[in-house]
Amino acid sequence: MNNLQAQYEQNQQTGGAVAQSSASREMEEVKGQIFMARQFPRNVFQAENRILDACKRPALAQGAIYSYPRGGTKVTGPSIRLAEVLAQNWGNLSFGVQEIEQREGESVAKAFCWDLETNVRQEKIFTVPHSRKANGKLQKLNDPRDIYELVANNGSRRVRACILGVIPGDIVEKAVEECNKTMAGANETPLKDRIANGIKAFKENYKVTQEQIEEKFGYNVASFSETDYVELINIFNSLKDGMAKPADIFSKKQPADKQSKEQPKSNLTEAFEENETKDVGTSGNGAEQMEKEDVKADDSDSEQASFDIS
Repeated sequence: MNNLQAQYEQNQQTGGAVAQSSASREMEEVKGQIFMARQFPRNVFQAENRILDACKRPALAQGAIYSYPRGGTKVTGPSIRLAEVLAQNWGNLSFGVQEIEQREGESVAKAFCWDLETNVRQEKIFTVPHSRKANGKLQKLNDPRDIYELVANNGSRRVRACILGVIPGDIVEKAVEECNKTMAGANETPLKDRIANGIKAFKENYKVTQEQIEEKFGYNVASFSETDYVELINIFNSLKDGMAKPADIFSKKQPADKQSKEQPKSNLTEAFEENETKDVGTSGNGAEQMEKEDVKADDSDSEQASFDIS
């Protein structure tokens, strides 16, 4: 009896130590998440831009709004897919579904969303019976996979409610409005695609690389906002209209492998432009010179490709 009692006490101590170790590990993970969120806080302006830009994707917009009839009216709202996109782009959120306990014939689960920056938390605890209605009959579930899918399906609606309870309501409303515009075909191309087209236009027309553009703005193109895109268009138009040259705006620094190939071409171009300037300066009077410059500007505009902003 003494041996059994000693073994029982030892098992109790071992189980307690494991539970304590697991709880300590979870606590450290939570502390790490909070620390990273405080070290890299969200930029609300950039987060909103990312959300609205994502809502311009037709594939997302098609499944972004749910709708069903109730009491003679139609109920609509953001779907779980849109809520997930909101949470992912808002940043520094922890959200999901956890199964707390699985009992005989039912599971107890928790849906949650936690803003790691502001410590605002929404959670909902619910019970899911291990049964499903099929062909008018109640069918009990025994397969662990079926039980998991049932809990996850019931939890998704609670997760959506938790996410929408944490993210500001005006951001959610703007996202829904943007999705409706996309579905109506009245929305423009996503910002990242327009920026990519702009960089391509700079490269093809003026040999300006992405690295030069990023150096001009001071940060990566992935962080560009609508304001930065408008400035990029203005710079392109300045070059197209002859108001400035690439060398006046962008750094001449280029990768070593490209610099050796493009430098001779640049020298030839500068020599050609210098000769053209001399010819214009020594021929005719002022009126003839202005006329030649106008003709030359018209020809250059017709040859240059336009900045695709669609």
